Amino acid sequence: MDRWDRAGRVAAHGAALALTPYLLIKVSWVAGSLVGLLPVGAGFGTAEWVVLNGATIGMAGIGITVALALGRPWGMRIPAAPLAFCAWVGTELLVPVLPYAVLGSLLGDPESGGDAGPSMPEWEAALVQIGFVGTGLGLAVALPAYMRRRWPYAFAGRLGDGGGGFGRVLPWTAVIGAAVGLVWLYWAVGGTAGVAHRGERDLGWHLLSGVFGLWAVVASAATWAVVRGRPARVPRWGPMVLGWLGSGSLFAWSGWKLPFTLYVAIARPADAALPEALALAAVLHLAAMGAGAAMPKALLVRV
Repeated sequence: MDRWDRAGRVAAHGAALALTPYLLIKVSWVAGSLVGLLPVGAGFGTAEWVVLNGATIGMAGIGITVALALGRPWGMRIPAAPLAFCAWVGTELLVPVLPYAVLGSLLGDPESGGDAGPSMPEWEAALVQIGFVGTGLGLAVALPAYMRRRWPYAFAGRLGDGGGGFGRVLPWTAVIGAAVGLVWLYWAVGGTAGVAHRGERDLGWHLLSGVFGLWAVVASAATWAVVRGRPARVPRWGPMVLGWLGSGSLFAWSGWKLPFTLYVAIARPADAALPEALALAAVLHLAAMGAGAAMPKALLVRV
């Protein structure tokens, strides 16, 4: 076991440990609301509150199991594709928002502190946020380390070894991902083209647009570098890690945003509006999901 493997295994266990307090807090909310010791969230009935938090309990349980699978020996014996997919999506729902959580806290964005429950004390809210940050950081190390153990050749050598895979995989994924990322970055710095409701743009929207736009551009550049095999002397593992993390960011973020965008476009709720034009937002999220889903194939073309 080399240092990279050792770090990955430690990070996997750390990610599982970091997510455990969130799981226990959610269990306490459900149990407390059922026996009348804790209030339910505003706007929810008891049944709705139990179902909602029961779903997050299940997601936390899956997250802990996936994290352990990335670090335990039995994780190498189960099918790689479903485990890698679950870890890829889960990692990219957490890792890209880490800069947002830090910047939002420093700049005073009230929505960057996670999902607060009814009368959540500050220590509990801090524990939840620290848990998410710790889980995201742990998975960001554990997932590439697991992939390196499972597909060692994809991470070995330098980009120029044996030439790139350009002849077998078209770089359209990198082009589309970069285009989507540049639009998000344009909005993040105050661009107004394609923005339908300028008054809905708050600090959180600017920060998230910038963070995910940057990840999209990074993923596109890394994928292009791996596919083309240039710069030839760059160690392969660096662009592989950045491409894998960034591609998951594109897929997971837009996979979460697209249903909400479609809901707002169809239902037209009075209490919900998005800054960007809905048709344009839907096209961008579809393009991001397609590019994000295709990038791993380009990254692993030599496997």
